[in-house]
Amino acid sequence: MLALTLEGLLVNAGFAIAGVAGRLEKALGLIESVSCDAAIVDANLACESASPVAVALDARAVPFIVLSGYSREQLQGEFPGANFLRKPCRPAQLLQALNAVLLKQ
Repeated sequence: MLALTLEGLLVNAGFAIAGVAGRLEKALGLIESVSCDAAIVDANLACESASPVAVALDARAVPFIVLSGYSREQLQGEFPGANFLRKPCRPAQLLQALNAVLLKQ
């Protein structure tokens, strides 16, 4: 449900969506098959750590934001150097963070 809400927010803000994945395997498959300029990654995908997604995105030099209900400290360094936002966050805050990672490219 959150993914659909985020998708709508991003589309309304003018972004194109390359794909949505709620499970680790689907996310890794999307990274292999679709190119994108940036990604938003939930730290937990169906009770699995999304750290393999971060590794795959880093390997392709795709900037990403980790969006999580956990604090950075609770994630115990699983996403070092990642842009991090804690859920819930304001839509404007997410859009600002996404624009910032896109500008750094």
